[in-house]
Amino acid sequence: NSRRWYSPVASRVAMIDSAFLRALIGEEGGPLMAIRNFLDAGGPVLLLIGLAGVMLWTLVLERWWFFRYVQPRMLRDTEARWQARANKRSWAARRVRGVMISDAHLRMSGTLPLIRTLIAACPMLGLLGTVTGMIAVFDVMALVGTGDAQAMAAGVSRATVPTMAGMIVGISGLLPLNRFEARVRASTERLADHLSYESQTGTRTAARAS
Repeated sequence: NSRRWYSPVASRVAMIDSAFLRALIGEEGGPLMAIRNFLDAGGPVLLLIGLAGVMLWTLVLERWWFFRYVQPRMLRDTEARWQARANKRSWAARRVRGVMISDAHLRMSGTLPLIRTLIAACPMLGLLGTVTGMIAVFDVMALVGTGDAQAMAAGVSRATVPTMAGMIVGISGLLPLNRFEARVRASTERLADHLSYESQTGTRTAARAS
């Protein structure tokens, strides 16, 4: 009985899986086929842009995780270590305070320079695709002249698609980068205000880090 029940169910599951795979890969309008056609139209430079985009958004998500879960605890620990100090008036204490603020600033900045580099590199990779695509167009023109529009269209596509993809990836990273940098500046200033120290006259001061 179990075999009678299992056999039609297994065959039906296999039919659903094969239909799903055909819709995903085999059909002309499937999503994977559309991605493949897009990569063929843009050339190998699109793979570099895609890799840069994956790295960019991996770093963006890492910074989001840091500011969401790690930064509050880090700032509390820094303030607790400063408040636990008995001496807040000496020159050495002020140097320690500056080191604490600088260390927190570096940890909050983290991978932001690399994110900024990837944002600037993506449009440059798009321009590289433009150059290689135009070289392909000129090669076709040298061989067959200007009469074969279909052969020239492939080179034109390779010249324009990477530029569009590089600009899209670069622009998509600008908003989170600006928000992260603004948060680093605000958090650094707030931390400097919280790490108050006593001047030689005995008054409490909260000078901001230079």
